[in-house]
Amino acid sequence: MLVRVNQHIKEAIEKGIPVVALESTIISHGMPYPQNVETALKVEEIIKNEGCMPATIGIIDGECVVGMTAEEIEQFGSRKGIAKVSRRDLPVITATKQWGATTVATTMIIASFADIKVFVTGGIGGVHRGAEKTFDISADLEEFATTNMAVVCAGAKAILDLPLTLEYLETKGVPVLGYQTKELPAFYTRESGLQLDYAIDTPEEFAAIMKAKWEMGLQGGLVICNPIPEEYAMDKAEMDKAIDEALADMEARGIKGKDCTPFLLAAIKDITQGRSLESNIQLVFNNARLGAKIAKAYNAQ
Repeated sequence: MLVRVNQHIKEAIEKGIPVVALESTIISHGMPYPQNVETALKVEEIIKNEGCMPATIGIIDGECVVGMTAEEIEQFGSRKGIAKVSRRDLPVITATKQWGATTVATTMIIASFADIKVFVTGGIGGVHRGAEKTFDISADLEEFATTNMAVVCAGAKAILDLPLTLEYLETKGVPVLGYQTKELPAFYTRESGLQLDYAIDTPEEFAAIMKAKWEMGLQGGLVICNPIPEEYAMDKAEMDKAIDEALADMEARGIKGKDCTPFLLAAIKDITQGRSLESNIQLVFNNARLGAKIAKAYNAQ
């Protein structure tokens, strides 16, 4: 079987308990062990405390798992060499019975098999800097155009070309909505200097927008931007400098494609002496709280 929905997720769906999807790339490629496992389990706990059921998604021996157990998450966090899987990789990894970590795109695909409508992550992928020459654009953006999923994030990752990422999403007809803000958050920081069209004040309003979009047959997802809490936000000037330094190092090493984001996140962590990792962890916790509230509101309609 290509997709396994674990029993606790099946039971939650049968009982009408809202389910919130979680990705696994953040475990295998986003943070070091054991902080990756600790963070993943804490995120699940936050979602449960809000009255929802978390469903961490990953690929184990070629099987897409919706709702990994704590033991499976531990294995995932400590295992070396797990492939980073986007849409193009999914048939290969499943057919060859490999382990795979799901990106935003593949988490959306697999979660949709279980009819999950809300997904919490850290930051989405987007248009990479220099894409006018490299055409390096994350498959996450194409997935937003086709898969019906509300994705709660702290904006697009700050290492990206944020203006072009917004333009791409606009072209694809994807709503980019700020939670109590009209400025696009930039992952580690609350500000980017880029304006959003809509600031939404409550989880109930997000749920109503989701319902309206899909009832009108408007296929595709929504990007819900939730700024990192002020007490954990990094200084924008400091982060811009760290990102520029990490990008220069990446270019000098000739790193390209799917290896870019993990390399840059690790490099920025080193440059900021670990403070960016703490920000990363806290923004995911913050997103989990909002995502669960939106899932409950959507479920209650």
